[in-house]
Amino acid sequence: MPIRLPADLPAYDVLRREGVMVMSEELAESQDIRPLRIGLLNLMPKKIATENQFARLIGATPLQIEFSLIRMTSHETRNTAAEHMESFYRPFEEVEASGEKFDGLIITGAPIEHLPYHDVTYWDELTRVFDWTQDNVHSTFGVCWGGMAMIHHFHGIEKHPLDAKAFGCVRHHNCDPASPYLRGFSDDMVIPVSRWTELRRAEIEAAGLPILIDSDETGPCLVEDTDHRALYIFNHLEYDSGTLKEEYDRDVAAGKPINVPANYYPGDDPGCPPQNRWRSHAHLLYGNWLSQVYLTTPYDIGRVGIDLVAPQGLSMR
Repeated sequence: MPIRLPADLPAYDVLRREGVMVMSEELAESQDIRPLRIGLLNLMPKKIATENQFARLIGATPLQIEFSLIRMTSHETRNTAAEHMESFYRPFEEVEASGEKFDGLIITGAPIEHLPYHDVTYWDELTRVFDWTQDNVHSTFGVCWGGMAMIHHFHGIEKHPLDAKAFGCVRHHNCDPASPYLRGFSDDMVIPVSRWTELRRAEIEAAGLPILIDSDETGPCLVEDTDHRALYIFNHLEYDSGTLKEEYDRDVAAGKPINVPANYYPGDDPGCPPQNRWRSHAHLLYGNWLSQVYLTTPYDIGRVGIDLVAPQGLSMR
């Protein structure tokens, strides 16, 4: 089954050219089926690139997905055309006031991890989003800074600055092969990392949260929060093949100190085309998440946040 997108959203043509099944809203309305309602709260400055990355992953499953784009009400982006934002995004205040609910919500990262949380201009609204998910979203997926912010809000876990940027393709290991979110995962895997802060294993474990994917080099990657029906991933399985290259080239051009992303270019030579060694695990993770959402979300979407018990024999993990 396809992902449901507006026909004039840039991701529609991008995904169709790649062979991902997409469906216009008009055609989707003609089908007698309840699609999964998945929202993307996009905090990244390059909105369109981020839309494409997540739409590609959630559109690759057999489920029909209704994809909704959400922005912070109190923050105006300077990196994406106002026409695009007006056409395809709704401010959170509008979504909140409408009373609508979602089967899943992805909260992206943001390039503001150097700021204390309370210095972020939209922090108060974002914490309102986190609290809103508890009654209006069946499962929330916080990504990189979005995951750090969410785990801080609910558990008080702090991020810690690094002496040097964690940057490159890092080996991780599967800590819980029986987890439904890691179904089909290898014992170890390569995942792109791009951040100046870290969360510490001992502090996450002290909060009683299981770490599903970990790295000896860069620490916890994927954490499960059963009580808040959430997953937090601090690295970037959603990245395109060239995303780390774009970040590296940007910093080099700006004269910023930056290391060549580790284990990314063949022979660590930036003159060589980078290789994607994480794509299959990216599809597995987001496909497994959507499968769990599909298996455990209420059929009546109005019951999201009310019916919290999974069908018999299924895990609400």
